[in-house]
Amino acid sequence: MTTYYRDPDVWITSAGVRMNGVDLRLDDLIQVWHTRGRRSWATIAGRGALALAIMVPLVLGALGIMVALLIDASTSTTIALFGGGVLVGLATAPLADVLLEQVDRSYDRGSRTREIWARTPDGKLLLLRTADSARFGRIYRALQRALEPPLKLRE
Repeated sequence: MTTYYRDPDVWITSAGVRMNGVDLRLDDLIQVWHTRGRRSWATIAGRGALALAIMVPLVLGALGIMVALLIDASTSTTIALFGGGVLVGLATAPLADVLLEQVDRSYDRGSRTREIWARTPDGKLLLLRTADSARFGRIYRALQRALEPPLKLRE
């Protein structure tokens, strides 16, 4: 028996499938398909908030530099404003790295729910519903591999 995918909730082998608490033999799967749900605007708004969190310190740093160059202040005040603007801008780099990693993870998870359905002798059956698009892709591809006919070797 070949295992194509396994995690705590899903197990796909060359003999059968266990998903959503249901055990099925591969022969019971007449047809398998997937659907995707509506876009999650909360996920998209979260991505926008992360982008805003990166931009705010950069804008504040740029404003500090612009104010330092535009106002007629003493040399020490100009240097302090300019230096402060540069430091705020530079402090954004480590923050941006953390936030951009969160954005990457958000795209890996996706902004839609995805479902795997099967037609069995008993009717239609929801096998899996997940919002994690990377996991969905791995599971669906494993299911496709399990359902592919075996290759016949020539003698």
